[in-house]
Amino acid sequence: MSTTAFVLLAVMVTAYVLLDGYDLGTAAITPLIARTSEERAASMESIGPFWNGNEVWLIAAGASLFALFPQAYASSFSGFYLPFMVVLWLLMFRGIALELRSHFVSEMWHGFWDFCFAASSTLLILLFGIALGNIVRGLPLDANGYFLGTFGFLLNPYALGVGALAVAAVAQHGATWVRLRIDGPPAQRSRTLIGMLWWIVLALYVATSAATIAQRWSLPAHGVHAWLAFMPVVSLATLIALRVANARGHAGRAFAASSIFLASLLVVSAGTMYPYILPGYPAQRSGLSITDAAPSAVALATTLAVVIVGLCVVVAYTVLVTRRMMRKITV
Repeated sequence: MSTTAFVLLAVMVTAYVLLDGYDLGTAAITPLIARTSEERAASMESIGPFWNGNEVWLIAAGASLFALFPQAYASSFSGFYLPFMVVLWLLMFRGIALELRSHFVSEMWHGFWDFCFAASSTLLILLFGIALGNIVRGLPLDANGYFLGTFGFLLNPYALGVGALAVAAVAQHGATWVRLRIDGPPAQRSRTLIGMLWWIVLALYVATSAATIAQRWSLPAHGVHAWLAFMPVVSLATLIALRVANARGHAGRAFAASSIFLASLLVVSAGTMYPYILPGYPAQRSGLSITDAAPSAVALATTLAVVIVGLCVVVAYTVLVTRRMMRKITV
């Protein structure tokens, strides 16, 4: 059951990255693709019906972590408390910018909310990437599973590299979404931007993959399985497919390829960590495993049943909203 819980949690995190990733990416690239107030408004409108629903996946993942792996929830908050507070403030600024921009007619206020929209979203992507990099790299934990490091420890080169890859890859994901959703100049600029971001994503992907292999690949105790060796092939294949689809003007295929690429990165991350939900640092040090972090068998079974039902509701809601609200936005 612990493995099932781990997989469900990984699925929810992946869904959040794919869904909220395109609206975070759209916000991050808005200053690059939207040159007028009307174009920036169209960029916001393209994610308007979806962004708050997409963030439900983040709430669901956090609640599921608390219920399925309470010890991991406590340990992660002990180490990431300050970053979590920053994330909450950034989420608030982003939501306020989306909701209030249309209520002001002043160009000065439009510019202010546009800046909050782009800056908060970009910083969110960076912080999430740094957090993922630290979890994959491992955390210094004491015998009770609590974080022993400092905030400066979290800003290590590996985690910063993963954060940079996250910003580039999610920005590329957002650009594919703009091409899919908006008619007009922003879509054409997004097509050009994808071509530029593609090389950056490729370079950062190769660099972070090499760094991950150097740190974790030779450690079977951290759940590195032979099948993970095929995932880089999937990642590179979808990255190439994205470039081809973008060059040929197939917006839907480019968005699908970007989604699979991001999903493959998260699959590798989860597979590298398993059976630890919080690997230890240095790599030879044991972390917090999924069996140690889970509650009793009865509590885990009950929680799994509730999580699965809730997951079905969220999936149904996401599909319904996407089908009803998916339409082209014209500047």
